[in-house]
Amino acid sequence: MNFSDLGLEPELLRAVSDKGYDTPTPIQAQAIPAVLSGRDVLAGAQTGTGKTAGFVLPLLQKLGKAAGRAPRVLVLSPTRELTAQIADSARAYGRYKDLRTLVIFGGVSERPQIDGLRNGCDLLVATPGRLLDLVEQRYADLSQVQHLVLDEADLMLDMGFIHAIKRIVKLLPQQRQNLMFSATYSEDIRALASRMLRDPVSVEVAARNTTAERVDQVAFRVTKEDKRHLLVHLFNTGSTGEGSWHQALVFTRTKHGANRLAQQLEGAGIRAAAIHGNKSQAARVRALEDFKTGRIAALVATEVASRGLDIKELPQVVNYELPNVPEDYVHRIGRTARAGATGRAVSLVAPDEAGLLRDIERTMRQSVPVLPTPAFERRVPAGPPDRGPERGFNRPNASPPNRGGSAPRPAGPGGRPVSQSRRFGPSRRSRSAS
Repeated sequence: MNFSDLGLEPELLRAVSDKGYDTPTPIQAQAIPAVLSGRDVLAGAQTGTGKTAGFVLPLLQKLGKAAGRAPRVLVLSPTRELTAQIADSARAYGRYKDLRTLVIFGGVSERPQIDGLRNGCDLLVATPGRLLDLVEQRYADLSQVQHLVLDEADLMLDMGFIHAIKRIVKLLPQQRQNLMFSATYSEDIRALASRMLRDPVSVEVAARNTTAERVDQVAFRVTKEDKRHLLVHLFNTGSTGEGSWHQALVFTRTKHGANRLAQQLEGAGIRAAAIHGNKSQAARVRALEDFKTGRIAALVATEVASRGLDIKELPQVVNYELPNVPEDYVHRIGRTARAGATGRAVSLVAPDEAGLLRDIERTMRQSVPVLPTPAFERRVPAGPPDRGPERGFNRPNASPPNRGGSAPRPAGPGGRPVSQSRRFGPSRRSRSAS
């Protein structure tokens, strides 16, 4: 199947061709005809499946030409990065059409966004909070919206945007097309869909909570205090001795933890930067650009900040701390192995995170191999304390650096050595189980 088989008009096909695409992804092949038909859509797709084009292309076609000042398409997304990425895609795909796209998010000056609203737009991409601010100041008019898109709906619920979304929906015309895209289908997502969608077409291109087949998942068992030492060792030698890492996206649970780890990596000679919600938009853009161009090797991110990061050919994702929600693990490792490439997901698992890994394995119906932990030197500075709470981590401070060279085998509860040939969780499950 080609894009020309989906009923798209010549201007859009030309723009798709300019980007080097000729064959639609599964989510695009199913979503584009559904959106063009005018039906509401509930779509489940992991990161990297091409879902943005799955709704942007057909909506650009339905808009026709520029008309009036008030937006006719409203796309709500949870993060600045994702919002900017969607707007960039809309501009790229609509380059041969007479349409105006505007992006609105917090963390930057309101003035250019107010000017953009006054000049008029056809497609508005916004984060809920900033949009509500401008609506309350009577700069944003949502009375002409004909198509509403909720992208990354699961993350918007996790971030507490549900009340803002409900307030925005009340401002929209009742007669409109609704599209909801989500990486996971939780009960909350289904409840929201039942309230907002009318007889939707259901599109799901992969089984729920499965991971990208091309991601090679491995784990190392290590104490919490030794994680930074092992991470530096992996950057210098690779997870299987394949050579140093030149690029890795590293996940932490907290903003302060991300700052601390980035400083620790810098102190060990590894160029690093942190990206999270407390960073200014300019700082986030600069860190991402430095990461893409290779000026830094480690981008340390929190869960929220990672959504919408457009990083091609990312070879490694590191779970420095396992997430509390198994579905977040699936989303994290989906940042690698995109667009046909291969990738690796490495998890550093402390003894008190073993239960989290078992939950992840049960969710994926697949075990994560635990490799023998390599010998490493303890020489990374401790860095500033993490002021953010980390559930389940009450272990004492790390011992002084081992001046004698390689570290002893990590110890388990009670100080007993941990066998490195065993696996976390149910070891009998096959990795190929689905």
